[in-house]
Amino acid sequence: MRREPLDYAWWLASRAAGGLALLLVTVSVLIGLLMASGLLRRPGLKKRLLGLHEHTALVALVAIAVHGITLLGDRTIAPGPVGILVPFMTPYRALYTGIGIVAGYAIAALALTFYVRRRIGARRWRQLHRFTVFAYVLSLAHAIGAGSDAEIPAVRYGVLASVLPAAVLFVIRSERAAARQASAPARARAAAASAANAAE
Repeated sequence: MRREPLDYAWWLASRAAGGLALLLVTVSVLIGLLMASGLLRRPGLKKRLLGLHEHTALVALVAIAVHGITLLGDRTIAPGPVGILVPFMTPYRALYTGIGIVAGYAIAALALTFYVRRRIGARRWRQLHRFTVFAYVLSLAHAIGAGSDAEIPAVRYGVLASVLPAAVLFVIRSERAAARQASAPARARAAAASAANAAE
């Protein structure tokens, strides 16, 4: 695909923003999974990481926006506003680009739930936040399928390597949640017994 110099500059800008967005999303997801894993024991650490988790996700949104907007200047791909806003409508690798657009919307929706957390409640917020891993997987699929850098073996393997710590933390979090759910009836019976004893 032959590009004019200016088009190449726009493409490089979009490429850099996309790489930064994927890095930030990966870091945010890893922090979120780490906080949910129960592995953090140091007092106050979880609270500090929550702020980093939130701000990393918000900066990632800016990078995602730049990633899409700068493509408008690339006349070789020429996606147009529809191509960067509507999934699967771009002429360039439509499937994987469309997956990336869906991932971008999902990440935006999940990141913005930080600001309605108190209104919707912590439990519902956590339930919605579980879809973050799904958005992350879509981002990886977009990067590998649509990103030109993914054709470089070192980049491809680097992207795939980031999945390993996320997968480990996801398994730990899932096992912890399952154990907590299994012990819920016992905790409820203990609470009821304690309340009954207090009433006597």
